[in-house]
Amino acid sequence: MTTYESTIKTISSAEEVVFNILSDFTNLEKIQDKLPESDAIKDLAFDRDSCSFQLSGMGKVGFRIASREAYNTIVLKTEYLPVEAEARIDLQGSGAKETQMKLSLSAELPMMIKMMLDKKLKEGIDLLAGKLAEALSESAQ
Repeated sequence: MTTYESTIKTISSAEEVVFNILSDFTNLEKIQDKLPESDAIKDLAFDRDSCSFQLSGMGKVGFRIASREAYNTIVLKTEYLPVEAEARIDLQGSGAKETQMKLSLSAELPMMIKMMLDKKLKEGIDLLAGKLAEALSESAQ
C-alpha cells in the first residue's frame, strides 16, 4: 500500500465548523465557486455521503464517506476505480478559530501505475489540500 500525504494546512475556522462542512458533501456547493475551475474535472455530482466527477483521461471517479469521527477524522473510500484506495481528512483544532488539516491517500497501486502517477499524486494531494484550506477559510468568514 502506498500513502501520499499533504503538508499540514491551516484553516481560519473552528474545527467543528470545518468538520461539519467536510462531513456532508452537499456542502461542496457552498465552496464550489471558491475552488479553481479545471478542464480536467467535469460533471461534479454530490449528495450527503458521496461525490463523483469525470476526470480527464481517467473517467468517472467517486468518493464515499466510510466513517466520521466527530471533529477529527473523515475516511473516504473510492468508487468507480479499478484500484482500492482510501482517503482521510484529519483535523485538529489549534485555537478557537483555527484548524490544522492534513489529507492522505492510500492506494494499492500496480508498479506501472505507481511509476506513471507517483509524482502527480504527491503534488496533487498537497495542491488539493491547499485549495480546500483556502476555500474553507474564505467560506468561514
